[in-house]
Amino acid sequence: MKNITKIMVLAILITFASCKDNKSETTDKATTETADSQQYSCEMHPEVHGKKGEECSKCGMALTVPVAHEEVIEEVKEMDVTKSKSAFSIDMILNDYLKLKNALASDDATLATASSKALEITLQKTTTDKIEADLLTQYNTIADAAKKHTATITENAGKIAAQRNAFALLSADMHNFIKMFTTDKKLYQDYCPMYNQGKNGYWISEIKDIKNPYYGAEMLTCGGITKEL
Repeated sequence: MKNITKIMVLAILITFASCKDNKSETTDKATTETADSQQYSCEMHPEVHGKKGEECSKCGMALTVPVAHEEVIEEVKEMDVTKSKSAFSIDMILNDYLKLKNALASDDATLATASSKALEITLQKTTTDKIEADLLTQYNTIADAAKKHTATITENAGKIAAQRNAFALLSADMHNFIKMFTTDKKLYQDYCPMYNQGKNGYWISEIKDIKNPYYGAEMLTCGGITKEL
């Protein structure tokens, strides 16, 4: 057991080092722009503030995320949910979520907006008559959070950094859905140790290959599978 634990820890460290090296190779030093009143933060270290284009003091990335959108970043909380025995399906919800995930991995903010709108509509139209009455409160809590985070993605059209912040929270909602309801889909929970200081860089994927929705082409293969769902 000790050897297995050591191997898992080593694998995580190797993934982190690989991502970090990839980041240093692909990130160009930003040119300092003309001073203005707007404060920006680092996509990877949102607590670091400065002028747009300045380098993050922790990782060297350019400050590109308007501080006005930092409220999107909040603590991700996994729920303790009861497994439903009903025939209720979350497949349509998952389908729209996966389209959104793929859009972000492709750096396509326009498609991400369209996908989030589709997911928002699906969540609103989903009927709950097949869910056990005593589990409706749990379902509604997850669904309400998902609607909130999906709406945030839609409202931040063209601002892919803010969309990715909300996507991290939405991914936790999807994980809660999967814990609560059975799905026939083969799914994986992936994790990027570089995103937001490793606090919430999780996402759900339908493929084994890593396609990172938090960094797109900049670090597309950064991360690894944490478990099969």
